[in-house]
Amino acid sequence: MELYRKYEEIINYLIVGVLTTVVSLAIYYGCVFTFLNPENGLQLQAANVLSWIGAVAFAYVTNRRFVFKSQNENKASEAARFVTSRLTTLLMDMAVMYILVTLLHGNDKIAKLVSQVVVMIGNYVFSKLFVFQKK
Repeated sequence: MELYRKYEEIINYLIVGVLTTVVSLAIYYGCVFTFLNPENGLQLQAANVLSWIGAVAFAYVTNRRFVFKSQNENKASEAARFVTSRLTTLLMDMAVMYILVTLLHGNDKIAKLVSQVVVMIGNYVFSKLFVFQKK
């Protein structure tokens, strides 16, 4: 319990991050296994963006409440910073997918997992430094 208290924010972030990744992957895989073709570059990115939208909505609520325990009353400003930071990591996500799948012809499912690790680290850094700042 003492270890949890010492690293509570990081542990909670990892738990929420895993859950957010599950949401993102579920939406992505749901798209490419049902109505979008990942071999088509545009449809690959459409699936990626749809999974991002669902994950960001889930992540904002859970990060605000369980990870950073934000008390900021200006939720609109905070949410805008959150979305902006997530747009930055979306671009990182899209770049990783483009390089690994479109350029290197790798497996899109494996590439998505690799991309999620990069995105999770970036999201924590941006959230900690720019979104949920402690006063």
